[in-house]
Amino acid sequence: MPQIAMGQPLCAIAVTEPDTGSDVAAMRLKATKCEGGWILDGAKTWCTMAGKAGLLLVLARSNPDSSLGHKGLSMFLVEKDSYDGHDFEYRQPLGGVLTGRAIATIGYRGMHSYEVFFDHVFVPDDNLVGGPEGEGKGFYFTMAGFAGGRIQTAARAIGVMQAAFEKAVSYSQERKAFGKLIGDFQRTRVKLARMATLLTVSRQFTYAVGRLMDQGKGQMEASMVKLFTCRTAEWLTREAMQIHGGMGYAEETPVSRYFLDARVLSIFEGAEETLALKVIARSLIDAV
Repeated sequence: MPQIAMGQPLCAIAVTEPDTGSDVAAMRLKATKCEGGWILDGAKTWCTMAGKAGLLLVLARSNPDSSLGHKGLSMFLVEKDSYDGHDFEYRQPLGGVLTGRAIATIGYRGMHSYEVFFDHVFVPDDNLVGGPEGEGKGFYFTMAGFAGGRIQTAARAIGVMQAAFEKAVSYSQERKAFGKLIGDFQRTRVKLARMATLLTVSRQFTYAVGRLMDQGKGQMEASMVKLFTCRTAEWLTREAMQIHGGMGYAEETPVSRYFLDARVLSIFEGAEETLALKVIARSLIDAV
């Protein structure tokens, strides 16, 4: 764990599959028991940093009885070499092959996500997360990790918003139209005031949920803050682009990247529709 915390090796998460996105309980990548460990066969997608990572945290179906649903899933640590390219092929001494291909995306190009294919990949028994008692508990481990992933996604949204807001303010003091700075127009000032307000609300909301999570609480609130801040980031980065006018659409200006990067935040780590329906609303109703 100390080495993973330092990024030595970098760890990537392999949960999502091509036909099963937010429906974690429907995962189908097979983990077949063998002497001394398990054999993994199947595919994962949207595995961020899978190429560079030296360790993959993989959710797999360890019990072939599909009627067990989420209770038939286990979590495994798959060790591999680190690669710098957009694709990789890792061959194990016993013949297993792990291959990956980076997915081309419109934004977030600094964090490549991969399609990963497991062909008879061997994982020793020691790499079953939780030990023998962890078999069948992969879904619960995943759900516990998602709460942390959601609040850090909210924090990322705040970072993108902060950068977009700063660029909007500075550009409003540089660009002139109709004989004066665009920052002197009332409409621009109203935009900036609204942006600053929602940025502050998002940041304080995230801090509040972080304090709850430090106390072992805030699982539902982590989904709520992720839902709110990520949608807000889409709006705020759009406003920053709008203040830039035509230059906001040019790739040479940072706000064009912020706008594209913000768009994915409402999708990964739990699509906003799934968070609203399956997590937030369900938690609120169950609490009544």
